[in-house]
Amino acid sequence: MTQTEEGTRGELMETAREVGISEPSSMSSSELAEAVEEHPATDRDPADEAEEVAPARKPTTASRVAAFRDLAKARARGEMVFLPRHLVGHERRIHVRQTIREDHETRIAHPNSDAEAKFAKLHDSVFSFFRGTCLLFYRDLAGEDALMPTVLTLGDVHPENFGVMPSADDVPIFGVNDFDEAFYAPFTWDLKRGAVGFMLAAETEGGLERPKQCRIAEEFVRGYVDAMRRYATDATEQQGQMRQDNAPSLIRHLIEDALEEGRDAWLARKYHDEQRRGFRSDEEHVPVSSRTAEFQEVLEAFVADNGIELPDRAISGETGGLRVKDVCQRLGQGTASLGLPRYYLLVEGPAADGSDDLVIELKQARRSALAGLAPPSEYVMDGNAERITHAQGVHLVRGDRFYGAVELDGLSFMVRERAPYRDSVDLDDLSKKQWRAYARICGGSLAQSHALSDEAGLLDHDVEPEILAAIGPEELFVSDVVAWAGDALERVKADHAHFRADHELGAFTAVDRVFR
Repeated sequence: MTQTEEGTRGELMETAREVGISEPSSMSSSELAEAVEEHPATDRDPADEAEEVAPARKPTTASRVAAFRDLAKARARGEMVFLPRHLVGHERRIHVRQTIREDHETRIAHPNSDAEAKFAKLHDSVFSFFRGTCLLFYRDLAGEDALMPTVLTLGDVHPENFGVMPSADDVPIFGVNDFDEAFYAPFTWDLKRGAVGFMLAAETEGGLERPKQCRIAEEFVRGYVDAMRRYATDATEQQGQMRQDNAPSLIRHLIEDALEEGRDAWLARKYHDEQRRGFRSDEEHVPVSSRTAEFQEVLEAFVADNGIELPDRAISGETGGLRVKDVCQRLGQGTASLGLPRYYLLVEGPAADGSDDLVIELKQARRSALAGLAPPSEYVMDGNAERITHAQGVHLVRGDRFYGAVELDGLSFMVRERAPYRDSVDLDDLSKKQWRAYARICGGSLAQSHALSDEAGLLDHDVEPEILAAIGPEELFVSDVVAWAGDALERVKADHAHFRADHELGAFTAVDRVFR
């Protein structure tokens, strides 16, 4: 079977853009398939094809993708190359502008959808800017740390990507909770992004000065090292769930607070219409009730294809089976993912009166920002939603049983359950002492996720001893990571200033045009 025959519309769109096909979004799936099939050498690597565009044509998005893939490979081989982070002044400003436009164009299904809201959000907050520009961050890292052990990285580590979520047993657990950018890469990549994220959040959300920011980043890295050392000796990573009964006090209080509101009250506050028969319409939720039967089939196929054993709480008291009551489109959620199609499904519970309904989320999956930038490795994951599902299955011990992948409208969607107790730490409320404690907890949680790479992941060897050997003297390693993060933090602030200036001059009013 050829790539064209087996590809979804999303994959065809990605291939079309990579090989330089003009205006792919205006084509039907059959037209896309034909255009991709007719393009020269379509069964070769798209990055290689992109390099062979005629010299007279202006550079396209695809040519930059290929160029950065080559840059990452050269850097991974140990060649001395010029990285984007070495750019200064106006050249750096142009790089920031091009990368952010390109990122939104190539990794969002409908490039102009929610673009205004997304870029306004990035304009108003440097922390949101950091969260929403993973591709910019990792292009500065292209091919780096190739000699470091590879793990399944989270890809987007920062203080708000840890939180409380449902386990397979519908029990609240704490851990890493966003797998959109997950990718096999050097373990140091997660530590570097996490250290920058904690320093930046400590400044913007906590109002802390640089010395305290550095101390918090140190705690994050030390928490990782301590936990990795423990997993190397007692191999308990597969048994570890951070629950209400065994969590540190900071996380235990978070879980207790999250559990205060019951499902009935949560549904009434956020989702239900007055009759509890479906979703209410507001600025965040747009009911598409006419598609309920279609999503019923999609959810049933998802359950069957992923081998999900439905819990009793997902069995309708009215029909005795799985019943989708209503569907809505969720608007304005996320930062980097603003513009990705997202749907909520209201699933009837046993009481059949609305009090115990489930909410299942479908969000379109996209290519990881690390793809083509991480040092080449033998660990390859197929698909986008499948990659995200794989990461959740590796990183969490008995996580959300509804996590998985499904195809809808020719696109790849990830699936997960929303829950009344899905919550994260309010960074504004953390004391200086709590910031350090939280950073250490998150470092330990990240270490567990990495340690599971050789249990549920693709790695076929013990990774913990390798990581500890690569860390070497702890004081030197911590010092290096924090120093790197300090430099990167200043770069993020400067990039944000460039972005703000460009945004105010209208640079991001249209992001999906290519002039030839």
